[in-house]
Amino acid sequence: MPDRPSPLVAATGVVLDTRGRVLVLTTPGRTEPELPGGSVHGTETPEEGLARALREGLNLALPAGRLLAVDSRPPATAGTPGRSVIVHVHLVGPVPPQEAAAVSFPVGEATEARWLPPEAACALLPARVAPRLRAALAALHTGSFAHLVDGVPQPGSPAGLDPARRVALEHSGTLDPASHRASRPKAVTAASVLFTGSDGRILLVQPAYGRSDRWNLPGGGIDSDLGEIPRAAARREVLEELGLDLAPGRLLAVNWSHKPGRPARIRFLYDGGVLDAPALARIRLDRAELLQWRTVTPVELPGLVKPALRRQITACLTARATGAGPLELHAGRP
Repeated sequence: MPDRPSPLVAATGVVLDTRGRVLVLTTPGRTEPELPGGSVHGTETPEEGLARALREGLNLALPAGRLLAVDSRPPATAGTPGRSVIVHVHLVGPVPPQEAAAVSFPVGEATEARWLPPEAACALLPARVAPRLRAALAALHTGSFAHLVDGVPQPGSPAGLDPARRVALEHSGTLDPASHRASRPKAVTAASVLFTGSDGRILLVQPAYGRSDRWNLPGGGIDSDLGEIPRAAARREVLEELGLDLAPGRLLAVNWSHKPGRPARIRFLYDGGVLDAPALARIRLDRAELLQWRTVTPVELPGLVKPALRRQITACLTARATGAGPLELHAGRP
């Protein structure tokens, strides 16, 4: 059998700035805009090849981040001896403003770099690339991965598959059990605890990550992959964050929240009871997670926590006072 050409391996970067804009390049001599990246050379991995392309082509010394998608593109014409292409699509960034402004090109190359909102980038890119970017962004926002062939999400792809097409595939019975599980919508789960002081003030904590101007209830993600249940997660998080080993009280509410294109978020809210002055004095913060703690009155909540969390806290205070619940909440509303 004669040797067949091996696939060409390429690596592409979805390079984002801190405003969520996508870097799109337009190079003289090429008819269409493109995303940063290029072919993988020699014994390079796709990650190494992308980092080299960013360094040499854009003066960006950034590593290739999370793998968002793999796109297999057959030869342009079926049955011809051309090469197929396998493209690894990685997240790069978010790029800080100073580095984004410092993007430059080799001497003599008049490439233009534009930072565009995602939809504008998809509208500008050619038809063979735009679906790849859309699927990669879907994978980014859902914390998942897209399996593509010629830019088209495949049955069972965890991300990028159009919901209507997923439903049609499920109803047709053509998805195998593994593909069915992979393509089903996912949810992120967390457990929080409502503590108050003897004076009725609410215990809040200030995170050391993300937006530190937003305060939270003690708590965090449920390690469901390890078999952890919500109540156990609530106790573990309070111990890790505050140094207090306290069994949570009754479940006050379950909150469901959702934004288009993102996984649903489910929060279990438990009654932590009243912490007197000696108990509050025993708090020892995990400085890797929290900057500080404080107690506040309900009227102080609007300036400290997001509106949806404020509504959850208010509903839980009512449930605790009246003995109602557990409450079923959507974005904090009954």
